[in-house]
Order: sequence, then C-alpha cells, then structure tokens
Amino acid sequence: MKLLFSEAKADYNHYIFPYAVWAFPEAGERPADFFNRGFLPSSRDLDRFYLCRHVRVDLRRFRPSSENRRILRKGEGIVATLVARPEFDYTPTRRSFCGKYADTKFGKGVFSLNRLDSLFNGRITSHALVFADTRMGAEVGIVTLYLDAPTLGYYYCAFYDLAYAPRNLGMFMMTTAVSLFAERGFQFLYLGSCYLENALYKTQFAGAEFFNGVRWSANLDELRFLLRRGQTEPEQHLLENEEYRRLFYQTELPQIAEASLFHVSPSFLPGAHSSQGERVR
Repeated sequence: MKLLFSEAKADYNHYIFPYAVWAFPEAGERPADFFNRGFLPSSRDLDRFYLCRHVRVDLRRFRPSSENRRILRKGEGIVATLVARPEFDYTPTRRSFCGKYADTKFGKGVFSLNRLDSLFNGRITSHALVFADTRMGAEVGIVTLYLDAPTLGYYYCAFYDLAYAPRNLGMFMMTTAVSLFAERGFQFLYLGSCYLENALYKTQFAGAEFFNGVRWSANLDELRFLLRRGQTEPEQHLLENEEYRRLFYQTELPQIAEASLFHVSPSFLPGAHSSQGERVR
C-alpha cells in the first residue's frame, strides 16, 4: 500500500503535529488488507482508505449474550434476506425510504440523494441485507454491506423505519448481521468508527475489539479511557501518556513499537536501491 499523510490542525504549544493517514491500494492488494491494518474506506470505489479508531467483532469468538438474545426477541416477526448487489433492485421506493431515514436522522440534505445513489452503486456495496416485517408485509430496514467471504464483512450504512425504534430495530439489524455472518463462517464483521460514547453499542458482542493505532485491542476499558480522554484537549500524544502506557501496555515505547502492525522497509528497484519511496507491509 502507498501512504499519504495529510496534515491536520497543529498544537505548537504542546508540540502536537497531527496527520491523517490515507492508504492507497497497489497491485494485488485487497480491501481486507486495509481493514486488518486499521483502515476504513474513504471512497465508495475502495480506492482510498483512512486510518482510524474503529470496531470489529471477531466472529470466531462470538457467542450470543442474554442481551443479544433479548434484542433478537424484540424483533420477532422481522426477517432478514441477504441480497447480492446485482440482484438488489434499487427502486425509487427504496431510494425514497432511505432518503427519508437519512433526512430525519442526520438533517435534511446532509445525506443527499446523489450521495445515496453513489452508495448503492459503488464497489463499497457488494450486498444488501433487507429486513421485512412478515406480519405487516412491508420492508422496514436495509443495510449496505461490503463482503469478502470468508474473511470479512463491513456493516456500512443502515436505514430503517423509525416507527420501529421502540422495538430497537437498529440494534436488532446489527445483532442479526453479527449472528448471521458468524453462522456463515466469516472471521470478522467491521462496524465502523468509535469516537463518542454513544458508539459503544457497537461493542455489545462477545469478540468485540477496536484498533488503537498500534494493534487490535479487546480491552474495552482501554476504549472507555480513550473516549474520556477525547472529551478534553490533550496536552501530549497518547503514547507519551504514562498512565495510558501503565494501564494498557505495562511497558515503554520501544516495546510498544514491536507490537505495531506496521513495518517500513526500503523499496528496491531491480539491481539498485530506490530513493523514491519505502514500502509498508
């Protein structure tokens, strides 16, 4: 993969100079290579990815909890059907349904119809998970997914009938997806970023873990520490924070670096050293 470091707002007083890290695929690389290293897609065509704190479920460790089962019971009578994108009929009715949800949830025009169209027509949507209320004979929810069996699923955008909110339909849809892909032998289901406490619902599954910039961590106390820290203006880089290192690594920076998923080595042209760049693996 090729990396770009896009400069963000600096805090010169505390010597903090942040960069957003973007990754671009090279020949032979798959989206799974990027997900596994802590990246999420920033392009609907999967040609650019960004490094961030996000959550996945290791489906090999997933076992339904009593809370998961309670949520599934609340959705009794609602069934899910997995449809490959070529067979999914993106009708005006479905377009309007998703647009109405987006306008209500995010504000009118925030998620435009053109953006919606690009979502359903881009590579990032390989499948749709369609939810229907068998008692009412109506569709009540749609989730867009990127699947690369048996390695991963990416639970991307969910749209649903907000009249079903008292039945926790949104959580029912996510819990159904986790259960479904665990049963089908997938390794991971990625659930998106987690920078606010109201995103902790994504961790309600056995096998939940998050990317912390160094590695995947299953320590949810560490995630809560980061969420609390994010509510203030940090005066130092995270890994310079002694409390953080003591609580979650019990070691110093050189040993933490040994655990990193990233390794940069010189790139060579045939017969000669190249000064044009370095390769990350």
